[in-house]
Amino acid sequence: MSLLTRLTYALPHRWLSSMARSLAYSRHPALSRWLIDTVTRRFGVDLEEAANADPRSYPTFNSFFTRGLKPGARTPDPDPRAILMPADGRISQCGPIDGDVIFQAKGRSFTTTELLASEDDGRTYENGLFATVYLSPRDYHRVHMPWQGRLVRTVHVPGRLFSVGPGAVNLVPRLFARNERLVCHFETDFGPMVMVMVGALLVSGVETTWSGIEIPQYGDRVTTKRYEAAGIVIERFAEMARFNYGSTVILLLPPGVAVLDPSLRAESAVRLGQRLATRIATH
Repeated sequence: MSLLTRLTYALPHRWLSSMARSLAYSRHPALSRWLIDTVTRRFGVDLEEAANADPRSYPTFNSFFTRGLKPGARTPDPDPRAILMPADGRISQCGPIDGDVIFQAKGRSFTTTELLASEDDGRTYENGLFATVYLSPRDYHRVHMPWQGRLVRTVHVPGRLFSVGPGAVNLVPRLFARNERLVCHFETDFGPMVMVMVGALLVSGVETTWSGIEIPQYGDRVTTKRYEAAGIVIERFAEMARFNYGSTVILLLPPGVAVLDPSLRAESAVRLGQRLATRIATH
């Protein structure tokens, strides 16, 4: 194991992420401007597509990082059978779930039960489909619905906060099943669908459109919130959640409901709203 990987294991993940949160929410003008300028320059952020293109007008780094887009900057695939890409970024991996095994990278994998922290939920997605989308610091950081769904429950799973960049994904076993995450369960017209918002090193929060800030507080036990009676329905392509720094969203679909778009490969650059999969017709 490399020195860098050993250091990744030894780092005080939550302390570093808490410090990053303090910086991200700071209203000190000089600090905010420096952070915004540094990230914009280093990662090539395209502010021309932002609803607010003036970097000096954001009161905090976090408000810049979670910026909205101009109307029409992203549009959903017009085919009503298209299950949509939930975010801008890159495909880390995608494909069929092999029994209960989800491929991570370079011979590494994890199971649906580990990811969802539930054997029953894990069985639901055996032999289904998965797509893991990595959002880099340059990307739009809001996550949208691939398909219309009614929110059933969320599960906050405690864990570490490893980096989810390509290097860490290649080196850290079961990374996505070890990091702190929010598992969002939906019911759709084809059955269940799950979206997993995976936290990461220096991620200062995960927010949802229905409940606000979910992470932090960082968890020390699995916590379930039930929404069956709330009647929360989120339309296809509507915003559902956001990250306060680069991270990863994982979509799981049950078997027999869709086929992945054949153009998608690991490391493919993707945009919110493009076709991720095609719904299989039912009779």
